Amino acid sequence: MRMLVVDAFTDRPFAGNPAGVCLLDQAAQRTSEAGSDWMQRVAAEMKHSETAFVRPIDAPDAEFELRWFTPVVEVALCGHATLASAHALYETGVAPADQPIRFRTLRSGVLTVTRVEDGGLLMDFPACPPAETEAPDDLGEALGTTPFWTGRNSQNDLLVLVADEEAVRKLAPDIAALGRMDARGIIVTATADPGQGYDFVSRFFGARVLLGDGEDPVTGSAHCALGPYWGAELGRDRLVGFQASERGGQVGVTLRGDRVELRGRAVTVLDGEFKA
Repeated sequence: MRMLVVDAFTDRPFAGNPAGVCLLDQAAQRTSEAGSDWMQRVAAEMKHSETAFVRPIDAPDAEFELRWFTPVVEVALCGHATLASAHALYETGVAPADQPIRFRTLRSGVLTVTRVEDGGLLMDFPACPPAETEAPDDLGEALGTTPFWTGRNSQNDLLVLVADEEAVRKLAPDIAALGRMDARGIIVTATADPGQGYDFVSRFFGARVLLGDGEDPVTGSAHCALGPYWGAELGRDRLVGFQASERGGQVGVTLRGDRVELRGRAVTVLDGEFKA
């Protein structure tokens, strides 16, 4: 089976967020070797924050089925691996360049990705706005900085507002402590410094589902919460976010009612055959 590694939310290799993309055919998906357990083992082998599995389907509402796995669990929604999957389908010629791609997912409905004129990709995702909630008692200590506002959304992510961009960039949290909190992940955010080409900054820590330091380099699904939050704060429906991880990546966000359009670019860094 063909396997690609794609750096998402970037226009250059070795930046953004890498995702594995496994292109299945319909016959392979019907075999036991391409079931959920096999996909989880492949994701554990790849060790990316997410590995996506794509197969063609014959359905009126979608052309492909899409599933995402971290090295530990299957997840309900993943932005960067969706972007990577669409990029892989367009680049390999599996999907026509002039037509949108519709992905059927298990828990996030049908997601549509469209290729735009500048070579970027536009993804239509559900909005997941956070509602204000009481911060866990040890959140500030675990992050090493003061939370000014905390919200929780339907993805069970905690969104944490901190003082400024410098506070976001300098975070060195206690990942084990964050992993003990009731949350899929912790999104830490602040307004951008003046004069930047983006409106807000963020970082995402998913200690329960990611290996190593628990940080996801660029998280599309987090922007389903960040977009509505900063749209309300800044009074705008078009924004640009920068995820200030070591690799870094930029995500364009447009608010459309209960949907969020996420925009980004992607680069293939590996294209090969998976033998197992």
